[in-house]
Amino acid sequence: MTMEALHNAKVMNRFDLTKRLVAKLKDEAVIGGIGNSNFDLWASGHRPQNFYMLGSMGLAAPIALGFALAQPQRRVFALEGDGSLLMQLGCLSTIATRAPRNLCVILWDNGVYQITGSQPTPAATARTDFVAIARASGLSQSHWAADEAEFESLVDASLAGEGPFFIGVRVDSQPAVAQPERDPSRIRDSFMRGVGSKG
Repeated sequence: MTMEALHNAKVMNRFDLTKRLVAKLKDEAVIGGIGNSNFDLWASGHRPQNFYMLGSMGLAAPIALGFALAQPQRRVFALEGDGSLLMQLGCLSTIATRAPRNLCVILWDNGVYQITGSQPTPAATARTDFVAIARASGLSQSHWAADEAEFESLVDASLAGEGPFFIGVRVDSQPAVAQPERDPSRIRDSFMRGVGSKG
C-alpha cells in the first residue's frame, strides 16, 4: 500500500510546501534540518520559533523530539531531507517509543544528497520507502502526501490531533532561494527567546 502511494505521489516543490506550512503556524516550533530544509524555512519568513541546523546531518528529528518532550504544550515540526534521515533512522523508533503527541516529522524526499553534490540516495529508485520505515518503527500516523492539498490536510491533522505524525513528501531538487545567517550563537539565542527559554 505505501509503496503504491509512494509511486503515485506527485513530485512537488519544497519551497512552495514550506511556505504553505509556515502560513499555518502561530507559536509552533520548527527545526529545519541542514541544507535546503532550513534554507527554504528561512526564505519562507523568519520566525523566532524556527531553529536552523548547521552541519549536523540527521539531527533535526532527534532535536525536535527533545524539544517536544521539554515543551509538551507546544506543537513541534522537524523538516528533514531523505539523505539526512538515513543517517539517523534509529530516531524513528525512539520517537515511537517516547510518543510525543505534539511532534510531526516532515520528510522531504528528492532522492539525492543535494547539498553534497546530488549523489543519489537509496530512495532515488523508489526502493526505500520512508513512510513504510516510519510505520514499521511504530509511527502509525505516517503517510505520503499525494499532492499539495493532501500535504496541507496532513499538516492540519498534525496541528489538531495527537501524534506523533510522519509526513513523507516527494519533492524536486530546485535550489533554495536564500540561506539563513551562519551564526550558531545568534540562531540559538533567537530560538531560545522565541520559545520562552531565555530572557
